[in-house]
Amino acid sequence: MSIDLSQFHQVFFEESFEGLQLMESSLLDLDCDNVDSETINAIFRAAHSIKGSSSTFGFTAVAEFTHVLETLLDQVREGSRQLTAEIVDLLLQSVDCLRNLLTGLQAGQTPDATHSRELIAAFNRILAVKPVAQGAGTQSATQAGKIDQPAKMEAGEAQGVTRWQIRFVPDSNILRTGNEPLRMFRELAELGELQCVASVDRLPDLNQLNPEECHLGWDISLTTAAPRSKIEEIFEWVADESDISIEAVDAIVPLATPQPDAEPAQRVSPSATLPEPMPDKVAPVSVGKEKEKESAKAESTSIRVSIEKIDSLVNLVGELVITQSMLGQLGTEFDMSKLTRLQEGLAQLEHNTRELQENVMRIRMLPISFTFSRFPRMVRDLSRQLGKKIELKLSGEQTELDKTVLEKIGDPLVHLVRNALDHGLETPEQRRAAGKSETGTITLHAYHQGGNIMIEIRDDGRGLNRQKIRAKAISNNLIGENDPLSDEQIQDLIFRPGFSTAEKVTDVSGRGVGMDVVRRNINELNGSIEVRSEEGIGSTFTIRLPLTLAILDGQLIQVGDQVYIVPLVSIVESLQPKLALVNRVAGGCDVFRLRNEYIPIIHLAEIFGIRPRNDNLEKSLLVVVETGTAKVALVVDDLLGQQQVVIKSMETNYRKVEGVSGATILGDGTVSLILDITDLVQMAGVHQQHKNGLRLVSSRAAQG
Repeated sequence: MSIDLSQFHQVFFEESFEGLQLMESSLLDLDCDNVDSETINAIFRAAHSIKGSSSTFGFTAVAEFTHVLETLLDQVREGSRQLTAEIVDLLLQSVDCLRNLLTGLQAGQTPDATHSRELIAAFNRILAVKPVAQGAGTQSATQAGKIDQPAKMEAGEAQGVTRWQIRFVPDSNILRTGNEPLRMFRELAELGELQCVASVDRLPDLNQLNPEECHLGWDISLTTAAPRSKIEEIFEWVADESDISIEAVDAIVPLATPQPDAEPAQRVSPSATLPEPMPDKVAPVSVGKEKEKESAKAESTSIRVSIEKIDSLVNLVGELVITQSMLGQLGTEFDMSKLTRLQEGLAQLEHNTRELQENVMRIRMLPISFTFSRFPRMVRDLSRQLGKKIELKLSGEQTELDKTVLEKIGDPLVHLVRNALDHGLETPEQRRAAGKSETGTITLHAYHQGGNIMIEIRDDGRGLNRQKIRAKAISNNLIGENDPLSDEQIQDLIFRPGFSTAEKVTDVSGRGVGMDVVRRNINELNGSIEVRSEEGIGSTFTIRLPLTLAILDGQLIQVGDQVYIVPLVSIVESLQPKLALVNRVAGGCDVFRLRNEYIPIIHLAEIFGIRPRNDNLEKSLLVVVETGTAKVALVVDDLLGQQQVVIKSMETNYRKVEGVSGATILGDGTVSLILDITDLVQMAGVHQQHKNGLRLVSSRAAQG
């Protein structure tokens, strides 16, 4: 019976990436002077699992690379090789290499083995040096978690070749767990000369035979110079579900000596016939944009959900079925005497629907630790590159937000942390001179506030130099020499495109690309970012994000006969304007004076080309909204109310529409557009320039 293994590929990739994450975090926690055996065991198990699974699926490039990695790890966990910083660095590079190999395979591409071959050569150079056992006080990591059998150590195990008699009777469900006995025999055969005799005592009659169950056992004779631990390691993953005994029967036996006492029914060698593995090479993929599309497809498209969330959903669906049944019965036998019961049923339906909505949204929620986990490695590598001592502190890792938001916030956070490393924190010498500890601190902190998630990136570095920022902005013609700017406005200049105060361009930063992209990406998530800094003390960047992009709390507004939705998170306040507070500035733009602050006015009717209900500004309403650190006032005819709306993508269902981030369906069945405030501000600027151009043409025509 042939089984299509491709159906299990997604699970394999997800579990492998989780294993790599565990390996990376464990390697970063290792102390070469005081090696924790449990940490080494965890790293080894993750590598062993990836090796076994990739071999099962025929991904030989991954399996072969992990085999060499596993060999070195095994020597470290046995205590026969000293762990060094060089080995840790190579292991971390191996994690990156495996991640790239798996990402390529997941995207259906041919894996590039150049880096893996270089690392294999580096590992082989280390393995070629005879391992030196660590001190007698070092506990072998193999002493825990092994097969519970009497440890019978013969002299031949230490001095030469030993013949081992192995009894292996697996559980009948071993094949269902993905463990293949034939592959175990192949690994045993790599250790020496192997002879297997199958036991058919448990074999049922043919009409009762289940091809998915294993009914065989094996008596195995292995002649090898390898220690007992190597044999136990091969059976490590099936030890709890199998009957296994390993006994040393002869010591110091020449490897080539024939064994006349047993007539082998089956001889297994390293070249034993196995099912043809799936090739690493898949259909070639063209480069360029097509490759980018494939990489995008390789992103994780599944979420692991706790059973509690599923149970809650099942219970709610049950409640909905009961309510629907009650309403259905009322509908067929309805009269006015049952109006009260109908209203109660509709209220119950509304309650159940709201709970169902909240529970479904909880399924998409993931802890932000998935994003935070990438930073310990990055901080470690960059601190070495920059010659700085840096401690990374993480808090609030279990704060949950929508998976889509989680994926899109990763790059902005990387930019902010890299800037803190390069620009914010000083070198050890500079920190000593400033009376600080040599080790700088970067803190990532996440927490909920109202209906939003807040992420803070704090450092105790030099802070923002306002004089330097102002001078750079003047030299770049971003501001005039005499422009009066508050501290907040000066700090906001770092988000301008192309702005950088770095004296030289490095691999880390200095090109003026990054902070403007950070703000743009956060704005696209309907979020905002602000900075607080004190020179010599440090800086704090605070990101405010919505919990989800699927559902939005919005304010319904009316302009003419159209109804639009403004995200509630963007609204500062709504008010009735007075003409005395409205002024026209150079360029023809109207501004409204609100508590000594001048706010540009945007006429939505002009932007969207619709007829307003009235042309008198005093009879209209102003909705003051905020985008980034800027405020604008939208002219609307009426405020209709607030409600939660389900966002539908315009690009997916129609095409990109300027000034609109999405659409939704209202309770009366009509479609309403959700306004993109950032885009509206840009549209208003273009619209004003166009109006000014028309005025100039008209003026010249009149003069002519």
